[in-house]
Amino acid sequence: MTPRIIVFEDDEASRRLMTILLEQRGYEVISAADPTICPLYSDREKPCPHVDACGDILLTDNRMPNMTGLEFVETQSQRGCKGIIQNKAVISGTWSSKECEQAEKLGCKMFYKPVCISEIFEWIEEQITKIPLNRKLAPLYR
Repeated sequence: MTPRIIVFEDDEASRRLMTILLEQRGYEVISAADPTICPLYSDREKPCPHVDACGDILLTDNRMPNMTGLEFVETQSQRGCKGIIQNKAVISGTWSSKECEQAEKLGCKMFYKPVCISEIFEWIEEQITKIPLNRKLAPLYR
């Protein structure tokens, strides 16, 4: 089983670096500047169109142009995303107390910028141990 990690980061250099580092560790990585590429946004009136999760782990920046990472995770929860909520992490350089409360309520891991990549790797490895071996992922077309 090769874990699939989805990365949303609007800063191109940060996104490229994170993608390279994760791929070097053997993960399949899907990365984009904007979470609105998620199938949930193809039709805002319908639930998630997939039977299976798109990825095993989500890493998202919180401050992005079209929505925050927390707004994205909340939308996923409300619209029937098949991803495991505990396998979602939000990264930010500035966390307000309200955002911290929202992340806790959503069950997201919070990372602070500047982020220590070894902490992210450690967290990912811990989450991978919780993924069922028989899990199926939705086919994604790039």
